[in-house]
Amino acid sequence: MKSVYLDNASTTPMLPEVIDVMQQSMQCNFGNPSSTHQFGRKAKSVIETARKNIAKHFNVSAKEIVFTSGGTEGDNLVLNNAVVNLGVKKIITSKIEHHAVLHTVEYLQKTYNIKVEYVNIDEFGSVDLQHLEEILEKSSEKTLVSLMMVNNEIGNILPINEVCNICKKHEALFHSDTVQTIGRYKIDLQKNPIDFIVSSAHKFHGAKGVGFVYVKNGHKIQPLLYGGGQEKGVRSGTENVHAILGMEKALELSYKNLNQDTLHLKELKKYFINELLKLNDNIQFNGLSSDLERSSNTILSVRLPIKEPMFLFNLDLAGIAVSGGSACQSGGNKGSHVLNLFLPKQETEKTSVRFSFSKLTTKEEIDFALCYLKQNLN
Repeated sequence: MKSVYLDNASTTPMLPEVIDVMQQSMQCNFGNPSSTHQFGRKAKSVIETARKNIAKHFNVSAKEIVFTSGGTEGDNLVLNNAVVNLGVKKIITSKIEHHAVLHTVEYLQKTYNIKVEYVNIDEFGSVDLQHLEEILEKSSEKTLVSLMMVNNEIGNILPINEVCNICKKHEALFHSDTVQTIGRYKIDLQKNPIDFIVSSAHKFHGAKGVGFVYVKNGHKIQPLLYGGGQEKGVRSGTENVHAILGMEKALELSYKNLNQDTLHLKELKKYFINELLKLNDNIQFNGLSSDLERSSNTILSVRLPIKEPMFLFNLDLAGIAVSGGSACQSGGNKGSHVLNLFLPKQETEKTSVRFSFSKLTTKEEIDFALCYLKQNLN
């Protein structure tokens, strides 16, 4: 049976070049990077070279990059440190953030009695920047703003320059979950002075279980895990050498062909939108998902004119892999916390599907999905 993969916001296939780098590393770099003998020094050297090369993509120094297991750990590391070590008494975020942020903020509020405020979201699922500024104007405590750059469910892009300027104006720290951004958009952290960003390699064709956090120079943070004091004391645990090198390669390839890949993805998404509307003019798009400029070129959240709880399951049986929202919530029956926040109740009851693409996605795969939808929507 033919199968197509349209769930790249959940994870992406590893590139052959990344696998080759990791396989070679497994054979040649088996030493422990903390060991002082030649095998350990060799492993340590390739990690530090990878750190420097990754830092260059974001116009930062290597010492500002900390390797982690991925986005969830990165968000937890930043948010916990903001409160416990950096003196933050108030966090401003939104209710459409990834649960790695929302649940961590809830924990910090209960544990440390910090203030938490949620910025308003408009009818398209976008952050109300005027409300953000109003909250900050009233804040006298040290504050951290945590807003994701690209929403993982509807693809809305945060106007990052404006948020940076607002935070700078009010002397607030700014943390952004950039898991859906890195490898797909360029981020110059000198032009966009964000204090903390997080990354997960498997979102841009690297391995699962590896990522990094950018911590702006001057912010002294402490580890969540204590032990060997690796990563300059910020993240204990033996580094995943092979996965780090794979991540370095995946990022290199992502930015090497970024213009070409962006054009391909935009054309693919535009084609899919137009063909969906031809199928049924009652099809709608969640958030700014159909806006090619203000939403990610990798995410299209589609609201179908049906109420069919088994639709995703049936798509899977037909060989089409998609998500209803965030894959991290799969198996739950509460629906999307993002869609539930800004859609009317009667609209949330309709079947929503998140189709998400990568540079490996083809027009033929889109046509295969369209063929199924045509047969089951009309």
